Amino acid sequence: MITSNTTRRVKVISMALLCCLAVTGCDPTPKVEALGDDAVILAFGDSLTFGTGANKQQAYPAQLQALTSRTVINAGIPGEVSHTGLRRLPALLTRHQPDLVIICHGGNDILRRQDLQQTSNNIQQMIDMSRANGADVILVGVPEFGIFLSSAGFYTDLAEVNRLPIENTVLSDVLKVAAYKSDQIHPNADGYAFMAKRLAALLELSDAI
Repeated sequence: MITSNTTRRVKVISMALLCCLAVTGCDPTPKVEALGDDAVILAFGDSLTFGTGANKQQAYPAQLQALTSRTVINAGIPGEVSHTGLRRLPALLTRHQPDLVIICHGGNDILRRQDLQQTSNNIQQMIDMSRANGADVILVGVPEFGIFLSSAGFYTDLAEVNRLPIENTVLSDVLKVAAYKSDQIHPNADGYAFMAKRLAALLELSDAI
C-alpha cells in the first residue's frame, strides 16, 4: 500500500530532478581549474591544430584565443603521428608551462591504420605528462573516417578514465558540412571558427572560463 508520505517523497524527488534538469542540465562535464587572465593554453596536435586548410590566424587556436582572451599556443604539426607527438610534448610543457593542454591528436594514426590501442596509450602518456607538469587537460576526439564519421571510441574511454572534459563531436560535425571543409579531412576558416566556438563553450562548461 502506498502511503501519503511515500507519495510526498516521490513528488519531492521528482521535483528535485526536474529542477536539476531545468537549471543545470545535470551537466556531467568534469571540472578544471579556472584560468586566470594571464593563463596559457597549449593547443597540442597535428594538422587539425596547425590549421591546414586555412592560414595560421584562422586556425582554431588563434580563434580560441580571440574568444577567451587567454594566450593559446598553436603547437600543431601537420602529418605527425601520436608516438612522435609524445616525444615532442615534454619540451613544450617545459618551455610554455601551460595551465591547460588541449590534446587533439591521433588523426594520422587513424588514417594510416596504425594500432589504435597504441595510439590510446600514447595519448594517455600525453595526459599524464601534462598533469605531472601542473596542467589540466581537455581532449578533442578525432573521427574515424567512414560513413558516420564517429569519433574513435578510445577518446571516450580516455575521457572517462581520466575524468577529462571532452569535445567528442565537433570534428565530425564540421566534416559533415561541405561549407566548413577545405578538403575531405580538414576544416576551412569557417570550420575552425566553429571548432573554436565549441571549445570555448566546453571551457565554460568545465569552469575553466
